[in-house]
Amino acid sequence: MGQRMDPCPSPQPADQAASLSWMPGASFAGALVLAISGCGGGGGHGFPVFPPAPAPAPAPAPAPAPTSISGVAAGGSAFSNASITVVDKAGATVCNTTTDAQGTYNCDLPISTVPPLVVSAQRGTDTLFSVSANPSGGRVNVTPITSIVVSLLAPNGDPAKLAAGIGSGSTVVDQAAVQAKVAEVVAILKPLLDTLGDSVDPITGAFVADGTGHDRVLDSIDVTVRPDGTAANIEITLASIPTTPTQPPIAVIFKSTDATVAPLPPVSISQLGQPGVGQAISALLANMTACYAVPLTQRVNNAPGNTGSAVGGPADIVSPTCRGLFAGDDPAQYLSGGSRVGRDASGNGSFAGIWRGNATGAVFDQGSLARYRPNGDVVFRYHTAGAGGSETFDTLVARYEGGALKLIGNQYVYNASIRPAMAQREYVNASGIDWVGVGYNLFVSNQTANGASVFSKVLITSPAGKAYTMLPSPGSSYLGIADANGQIPTVTGLLFLNGMFNGSGASGDPRSIEPGLFVDPTVWTDAQISLLNNQSVWTMEFFHVDTTKANVVQTYRTDNRPLTSGEARTRGPFSDLTPGMRTRLVSQTVANGVYVFGAPSATTPNVFDFSDGGQPAWSVPSTATGPTLFSAFGRSPLVNNVRIAFNDDTTLASTTRSVTSNCTIQTSGDPHCDTTTGVTQYAQNSYISTLQLFVHNQDQMDVFSLFALYRVAGH
Repeated sequence: MGQRMDPCPSPQPADQAASLSWMPGASFAGALVLAISGCGGGGGHGFPVFPPAPAPAPAPAPAPAPTSISGVAAGGSAFSNASITVVDKAGATVCNTTTDAQGTYNCDLPISTVPPLVVSAQRGTDTLFSVSANPSGGRVNVTPITSIVVSLLAPNGDPAKLAAGIGSGSTVVDQAAVQAKVAEVVAILKPLLDTLGDSVDPITGAFVADGTGHDRVLDSIDVTVRPDGTAANIEITLASIPTTPTQPPIAVIFKSTDATVAPLPPVSISQLGQPGVGQAISALLANMTACYAVPLTQRVNNAPGNTGSAVGGPADIVSPTCRGLFAGDDPAQYLSGGSRVGRDASGNGSFAGIWRGNATGAVFDQGSLARYRPNGDVVFRYHTAGAGGSETFDTLVARYEGGALKLIGNQYVYNASIRPAMAQREYVNASGIDWVGVGYNLFVSNQTANGASVFSKVLITSPAGKAYTMLPSPGSSYLGIADANGQIPTVTGLLFLNGMFNGSGASGDPRSIEPGLFVDPTVWTDAQISLLNNQSVWTMEFFHVDTTKANVVQTYRTDNRPLTSGEARTRGPFSDLTPGMRTRLVSQTVANGVYVFGAPSATTPNVFDFSDGGQPAWSVPSTATGPTLFSAFGRSPLVNNVRIAFNDDTTLASTTRSVTSNCTIQTSGDPHCDTTTGVTQYAQNSYISTLQLFVHNQDQMDVFSLFALYRVAGH
């Protein structure tokens, strides 16, 4: 048997203990502790007995700080010259940089950086988002696809709130969470990814914004993410070529809170446009910028100098750079909404800036594909920045020629459009009843010949098959939606689907106080609006006063749907009156609720000065684009006991903050202007009741800020 060990041996002799002090790495005290700590009991060995001291807990290993991140910001076209901002877990901004012409960026991060990181790429008022929980940093692309991923991770689906949610600890983001959401989005896009053979990870995969590979996927979809305060409404629309003008879009609509989402339907390569459309759009915009850089005297004939303005038509463009913008290198081929290339004595015409010296230096950029037309023509969004800081957003139609895009226009003979709209109506002489309406702007220009409208009516049919009649009015520059009987034009072309009060003193539906502005009795819920497609298809049939002239049919495909009330509250923002202008308007209108004109005068003609004694009349939030159109609405003096409604429009630079409105005669039967003094001005007892500021924003939405001077019953 083996030797039995005593569980509590006797102490060693002193000399033996002393010898331990010479063992490498040991000490006498350490050996003594080892000798006495193994036995319990009452201390019969002559030494006190203590329990061992607990070993200190190891310090947690710090999360490794990523040293750098880099990637591409793109939405098909490169997100060039975009501001990149990187925020870490602590809420610290750890990088601010700018993308290059190809949309690429690189950030060297401080050693204090703590992942996860939220990356945003902002260009104008458009922002893309991405996220990375990779402790090693690396590649972080920023695209519409990664913006969906961020929405699925963010509080209430709002990508702009993910960084704050992570910083507060209310939202936990790690690599597993990011990868799970990426997988969900990839599953939605799988039919398209399979068709294009794309297996690139949307966030970490390498790609170039050159129209191939993953970038072609970005070219082939249009993504919208709209937070509504509780979740985000997301739509992915396939940028496919429709077989007919009325073919419905191919799209997936879902909420950020949905547990499951159906994928896109199967996609064939023949449904998609040419590779590299984003780059073709960017090249066309660069050529447009080059045209406007040419001095005026070298752009067109008959220019009085490089700082003045000229008039002319397509044949008067002499610059090869400018002529090369258009299909066939011939500006005469361009037609859009009845407008040809040129500038008349009133400053009207397509690309009238080519004839204006103050347009020299304009920059055209921020291009992106909106959709295709059945013939393959490309509808694209773009931004214009004027030399004076003014900016606008709009769309153009181009056609491929020899691999390049050339401007062709929509080839429609009449100026009309269907656009999503949002309008805020503020009552200057009342409080608590201001409201916001959402819907569509049904716009038909009131074309005239020999002083009379050429239209007897225009019939507009919605995607659901509902018809709306538009009728001309003598004092209006546009057709109004007909009343319930279809016989009398209303004062509006806005088709409101829903409305909500802003003030705390009112509840319910704004149509209760303004029934005449809600021409359709149907009330759409937010849930119903959220299911509308961005690309809804409408038709217009134009009926002529001259019945021998055949009707004309034009088809319109929208670029966005209207906002829900929740989305409108989160979006805003609207232009507002300055305090001084508000005080001035109240003092001028409090008695009658309208601004009434007195007797006409040749020396001091009746005009409406919308300024605060020469100071700004309105302010614009920093996140919005300034208005580009001012309209004064009112009524003429009594004629046969009837006051005719009118509107007078004045175009604005987006940097403008005051304007003078002059009377404009719309038709021969328009009595709101006076010409008896030799100066066209507002007629005596005509009045202005509503002021409007308008802008067509980057979301291709018409935004109206209206200031009603009149009072409504009970307020």
